[in-house]
Amino acid sequence: MKTYLECISCFFKQALEAGRMAGADDKTQKKILDEVARAIPDIKLSSTPPEMGKTIHDIVKKITGQKDPYKALKEKATEQTLEIYPELRKQVDSSDDKLLMAVELAIAGNIIDYGTKNSLNVEKELNKILQKEQRVIEKEKESIFDFKSFKNALSDAKSILYIGDNVGETVFDSILLEQIKKIDKHKKIVYAVREKPIINDALKEDAIEAGIDNFAEIISSGSEVPGTIIPLCSKSFVDIFKKSDMVISKGQGNYETLSEEKRATFFLFMAKCPVIANHAYCEVGDFILLCNYPSSYEKN
Repeated sequence: MKTYLECISCFFKQALEAGRMAGADDKTQKKILDEVARAIPDIKLSSTPPEMGKTIHDIVKKITGQKDPYKALKEKATEQTLEIYPELRKQVDSSDDKLLMAVELAIAGNIIDYGTKNSLNVEKELNKILQKEQRVIEKEKESIFDFKSFKNALSDAKSILYIGDNVGETVFDSILLEQIKKIDKHKKIVYAVREKPIINDALKEDAIEAGIDNFAEIISSGSEVPGTIIPLCSKSFVDIFKKSDMVISKGQGNYETLSEEKRATFFLFMAKCPVIANHAYCEVGDFILLCNYPSSYEKN
């Protein structure tokens, strides 16, 4: 997905928020914004937004000296989501369609994203999820919630690559991974995380803390951007990406960087901005489950 002009104002918001997360004073925040302003003219609109995201956060890290500005918030997100893990499990276990509920919860967990919000009350957002105050998923709109193709792909897949996104959200991912393993314990699942700290994206230690290692092998994609740009990933990850029977991609950053790759990929995320909503032909706030090549999984 290319960068749109509307994305540029968000780049400045991200820079300001990241600077504040790093503890920068007003003078230092201004320096960060000045540096980002100098980088803006070099943006190619043909590039993906996460590529500029990396530039922004590299600037913040360089100026503030903070290598992981979101560390404290990531720890809080994991702690709070682990506290409600039993309730999430209960929702799945009591559902008539356990796989569907696990998918819905995995998408709902995508709300935990500091890269798209100026502030985020994790506890408040999680309570909304548990109290079912989120928008009702329009299951009949297969153009944005293609659960049928997802089930078809899952039934045939022996190997699955699950590309993770944010910390805290990883706990919701573990619910879905557990359900997949209950359907068929022999499925080989690989869970990919980022190589280095970037916003609140998950690293290997975050995935382990969320219990992902109980259901999948955890690897780094080699990516240092808030997304998955294949030419910038490790060779070992690219091999798995190409050879896996099924690829599941979580979050907007992964959608922005992988939606035009020439291999069937299932994207699970919540549409959080008008640009993404327009690109995915949905509305802001919609729960998205779509495949870029759905015809690959059509069955009679």
